[in-house]
Amino acid sequence: MRHIFKGVAVMAFAAVSFAVSAQKYPDGIIDKTIAVVGNEVVMISQLEEEVQMMRAYGMMSDKSGRCEILESMMSSKLFLMQSRLDSLEVNTDMVESQLSQRMDQVRTSLGGDDEVEKYFGKSVHKLRQEWRQAIEDQTLTQQMQQEITKKVPELTPYDVQKYMDETDPDDLPMVPIKYQLSQICVYPDREAANLAVKERLLAIRERIINGEKFSTLARIYSQDPGSARKGGELGMASKSIFWPAFSDAAMALKPGVVSQIVETPDGFHIIEVLEKKGDMFNARHILLKPEYTSEDREKGFKLLDSLRTELANEALTFELAARFYSEDPATRTNGGQMADPMTGSSYFEIDQLKPQDYAAIRDLKEGEISEPIESLDNEGRDGNLVYKIVKVDKIIPAHPASFQHDYTLLLDEATQKKAMEAIDEFIDSKIKTTYIVIDPLFQDCVFERDGWSDKFRKKE
Repeated sequence: MRHIFKGVAVMAFAAVSFAVSAQKYPDGIIDKTIAVVGNEVVMISQLEEEVQMMRAYGMMSDKSGRCEILESMMSSKLFLMQSRLDSLEVNTDMVESQLSQRMDQVRTSLGGDDEVEKYFGKSVHKLRQEWRQAIEDQTLTQQMQQEITKKVPELTPYDVQKYMDETDPDDLPMVPIKYQLSQICVYPDREAANLAVKERLLAIRERIINGEKFSTLARIYSQDPGSARKGGELGMASKSIFWPAFSDAAMALKPGVVSQIVETPDGFHIIEVLEKKGDMFNARHILLKPEYTSEDREKGFKLLDSLRTELANEALTFELAARFYSEDPATRTNGGQMADPMTGSSYFEIDQLKPQDYAAIRDLKEGEISEPIESLDNEGRDGNLVYKIVKVDKIIPAHPASFQHDYTLLLDEATQKKAMEAIDEFIDSKIKTTYIVIDPLFQDCVFERDGWSDKFRKKE
């Protein structure tokens, strides 16, 4: 199953020892404006909701984080205000997609709509309205930032060289060692292994139907470590976070009924739904993965050893051997050349390689071919077992970025620097020319930009 959280770029912190806390609102603290930025306002409730949202993600920080969030919110208001003046339009489809993703994250994290409403003290309908507006504002803010950075002139080689000349050599990027690799892959007998695991799972299902507890057998047999120790229970979660085959099967089940075998990229499952609410469900499952024998390994290694010998004797080229013998469709048609599935680049840094692959090639020179190894492909969450030999096509040693060999990298760095300078210039100029008032409640905040410090409302 896919994990829902994808690196949310937020910070969170405890409200301990801070003057205002969202948890105190029911006791009488009234919502109020804590900052005015032009014709935009920041409410204390908005700040506290950000804190609550971050707590929902399990992220904490010290109380100074609240000051950082306020500064970020005020800066965003500057962009938002300008976006409205420039009549920028919102992509409503993108907003709805982001809203659905955010709702699914929070509902899954807290355990369903009832828990979400209890945590935030608002109906899900009200939260959707507020979050939709917040996402629309965020989208306009990002569009405005893009409009500003688009005005940065396209840099020339002269500009890149100037960037290098003005930058301390120690601050220039260091290019790590990179490898260009090719591979020949063969798989074990997956059909036989799949048949065997299905038979095991059917036997477990039969035991459950005959009266044994699903949870007990999940603890004993399931190969999903996260849920096995909880009797296979996954907790109330949105169907969108699971593989489609898994969620479709679960949503079609009546509570207490054990599913037939369900195949996903993670393996094979049987499922029992405990509860369903709308598009959310809580289910138990038992996951089994195909297992392979020493005979599979021996057969795969024997073929790869034979190919390696033929390649060493120059009886055929690696490219031709890959096209004819490799069972990996992603690299076979390219003569075995590997590419990063995320970027499409044919060069790999060490941390982009699977540990098994790097261990096989780290002591090889250009043109050398590894011994046969066991590795994993890129399918599913963990990958499928594969046997392979790997050829080192090229090695680019680690080195400081140079104009001659790393121009694209330096161009990106220089362009990014210019873009950030444009953003900073926009914010600083708008702080000076925009009507801004900050509540003295945040008088002790140390903001990153000095301009904010002149904007506090005087205490009465």
